[in-house]
Amino acid sequence: MTKNYIDKFVRSWYVLHTKSRFESVLNDGLIKKSIEVFLPKIKVRSKRRDRKAIIQVPLFPGYLFVKSDLDPYEHIEIVKTVGAVRIIGNKDGPLAVSNESIESLQIMVAGNNDVTTGKHLRKGDIVMVVNGPFTSVTGTFISYKGKERVVVYIEALGQFASVEVSEEDVEIIPKLL
Repeated sequence: MTKNYIDKFVRSWYVLHTKSRFESVLNDGLIKKSIEVFLPKIKVRSKRRDRKAIIQVPLFPGYLFVKSDLDPYEHIEIVKTVGAVRIIGNKDGPLAVSNESIESLQIMVAGNNDVTTGKHLRKGDIVMVVNGPFTSVTGTFISYKGKERVVVYIEALGQFASVEVSEEDVEIIPKLL
């Protein structure tokens, strides 16, 4: 056997992109298929006004990690699981994540310390409002305004208007290739 053939079937961690809010569904589906999976979650205070509960949410919304050798059968089983979109990679194929990175994440989420994350919006990013009175409105991120507030320009009727919303209420719309 050649070295490339042996390396091709080494079990590694990969990032699996999920449908929006399907992380747990996909996690459970892969576990039922006996595929090793890691969905790092953190505890946060519920953002709903009628609740003050602490809930667990994915550390990386829209993504989870799967360990596989990506033999053709298992690769197909992974991507055809309900909620799967694709394994993250480039033109050469899926990109593996180091074991050290996964171990670090496992230690981080296992501890009792608060883990904070965030997306850093850049001026010009196209965003969609996902919560609140402007839900489903798309616009262009302009700037941060105070702690956790953002200004988004929205075009309507050929004119621009700006709206101030909470940073947690917007999601970046990925650029199409």
